[in-house]
Amino acid sequence: MRLFISFVLGLVFGVGLYVSGMTQPTKVLGFLDILGDWDPSLAFVMAGAVAVGLVAFSFARQRRRTFLGDELRLPRITEIDAPLVVGSLIFGIGWGLSGICPGPGIADVGFLDWRALVFVVSMAAGMVMERLIADALGAKSRVSKDA
Repeated sequence: MRLFISFVLGLVFGVGLYVSGMTQPTKVLGFLDILGDWDPSLAFVMAGAVAVGLVAFSFARQRRRTFLGDELRLPRITEIDAPLVVGSLIFGIGWGLSGICPGPGIADVGFLDWRALVFVVSMAAGMVMERLIADALGAKSRVSKDA
């Protein structure tokens, strides 16, 4: 049952990304082109996502378990440090160059988009590199090893 619920929720999320236009790199790049022919429509998508997220996280902070009964683990790191800023810059540059964000990129792989496949493989390689570098430096990885 858990697998079915996960599938349905993932499907709803993917359909939402598709319907909102987030899976179209040209639409995303149009949104990011604030000095050119700017397309503000994704600002409404983001505002809606932030509103839903604020409500969801306010409820989540009051819970110890997910609706499926698993332990609820929210991020504990609250400070803004150099790795967070550098990671955000890398994310933003990649998003701006490709017009592909991780969630929509995974959805686009389902549509057999080779550019999204290159993006997702590169993203996975970057995650592996982060873990290897953190392990080599003896630093704690920001990415949970059990996730």
